[in-house]
Formats: sequence, C-alpha cells, structure tokens
Amino acid sequence: MSIVQKKIDLESKLKTEELEMLKELNRREIDYDNDLPEMSKDDLKAFRGLADQRKAERRKQNLTLRLSPLTMKKARSLGKGYTSILARIIENALNDPEAIKKAL
Repeated sequence: MSIVQKKIDLESKLKTEELEMLKELNRREIDYDNDLPEMSKDDLKAFRGLADQRKAERRKQNLTLRLSPLTMKKARSLGKGYTSILARIIENALNDPEAIKKAL
C-alpha cells in the first residue's frame, strides 16, 4: 500500500471531493501493519530527542516572590493548588500587553 497525502485548505469551505474523501477515510478500517509501519532505531532516536527537548522546554523553574499579606490571603482562598493557579495568572498577564502596561 502506498501513502497518499492530500492537503485541505482549512480556510475555505470543503469541496465535495474532499468531503467524500473524508467520509471514505472514516469508513475504512485501520490496517496497523501497513498504515503504521515499524519504526527504525534512528526514527525512535529522533523521537526521543524531540521528546527530551519538549520536556526541557516545559520544565518549571522555582521563583521566590514577595507578596503582600492581602494578596496571599486572596491566593490561598483559591484552594488547593493555588500556586498553579497563580502561575497561570502570571503567564496570562505576561501574554497580555495591556495588563503589562497597567502594571508598570
């Protein structure tokens, strides 16, 4: 079995041919032996390297931060896992230029 690749423009409405192709793919059974060939040692090594790289990019770093007692009270009122919630709040704020301008 040969591999066939088709590109679908996600910005435009699907053509009848593309819809039929997707319906046919949905009906087709997966042939694991042919659809998912065994990976070579080099392929597996490349995937492992990519996994290690992504893991390093996601690794959290420790930070010491001084907060007012009122801020800590509000943070703790968020319940268990409040430090994770604070981390997400900070990430969201740093991705919002208006929030940064407001804080400066």
